[in-house]
Amino acid sequence: MILPPYAPVATIAERLPHIFPEGTPNRGYCTRELAAKTIFSALYIGAVAGSGRYFGPIHVYRMTDEQAAATSDDARDDYATAVLARKVNIAGKRWYADNTREPIRDETLRDGLVAIGAVTRREDLPTTSGLPRYALVADFAALFDPALDGNSLAAATSHFQSAYLSKSALARVSIMQAGAAASSNGLLVTFPSGETRQLAPGPSSTIAKAVVEIFANAFLVQPAVLWLSESGNKVVMRDDRIAAAIGLQIQADKNLPDLILADLGGGETRLLFVEVVATDGAMTERRRLALLELTRSAGFADEQVAFMTAYADRENAGFKKTVAQLAWGSCAWFMSEPNHIIAMLAEHGRDGGPQWLLTLPESR
Repeated sequence: MILPPYAPVATIAERLPHIFPEGTPNRGYCTRELAAKTIFSALYIGAVAGSGRYFGPIHVYRMTDEQAAATSDDARDDYATAVLARKVNIAGKRWYADNTREPIRDETLRDGLVAIGAVTRREDLPTTSGLPRYALVADFAALFDPALDGNSLAAATSHFQSAYLSKSALARVSIMQAGAAASSNGLLVTFPSGETRQLAPGPSSTIAKAVVEIFANAFLVQPAVLWLSESGNKVVMRDDRIAAAIGLQIQADKNLPDLILADLGGGETRLLFVEVVATDGAMTERRRLALLELTRSAGFADEQVAFMTAYADRENAGFKKTVAQLAWGSCAWFMSEPNHIIAMLAEHGRDGGPQWLLTLPESR
């Protein structure tokens, strides 16, 4: 059989973050070293859809540096079958132990490359079969041809993304790329009142802008921004007029969050306190309780108050780092999936919390 061009692991690892940019579902599973070595092993033996040859986790964890350096077609063909005969000795130290089978199968393949459409899986084999069942999609395999570079690589990558990534995945990627481009410059945020302010460049500003311009219009009936600050306690917006009218005393201290939004529609004023997380600083229980003291002293019932942490994307390190810190009775929102919200309901919803945010304005 004709084998694909030999692609070193380093070439594969370098290209994966561009093929699967920020916003790609389960991006970590698709771009880490284990993914690069999985794809290398598949290309090495020619396990590409339509070839009739398949690979399995065993081709990955039994690979060695010595074997990977053997680039002749005969060496590659021999490895494809020899590795399945467990008594055959493969020269060199294995890349991984046998127990790496599960993360290769369940994370890199099932939840990563198969889910994203880059790898196909045979469905005619019993679950218990030990035969290889995976193959790289041909358009995906072609992206690792070392002869492909520059504009031709960019065009092939774009074609693969358009053809194989789902609409929701493409939408997330598009939003994340737009945010990354904007965050390199100063951002102009437009408030519900029509006023504008300049935010400092950076990922936190990108998320804050999305909260004000996208989230507020989607989830609040008549939104108003009472407070917006940046890192370093720089106050960008402070609307004391509206705050005084609703009885809220805003005092710049360590307990104030990044954003305070008010919903002035729907018959009663409601307040939403928002923490913006690029790397750290979620809405914790301590902060939620401190802010409740502020709203209770202003005469707001707990049911009128909600707490939220805003992130760029579920795949980002900031969310993974802080999700365990999120307070019960708060919620989480992601810039890359703006029409959805995660609610951390406490005591079957009896603890105030974000209930009033869970119904879109037009349904109230």
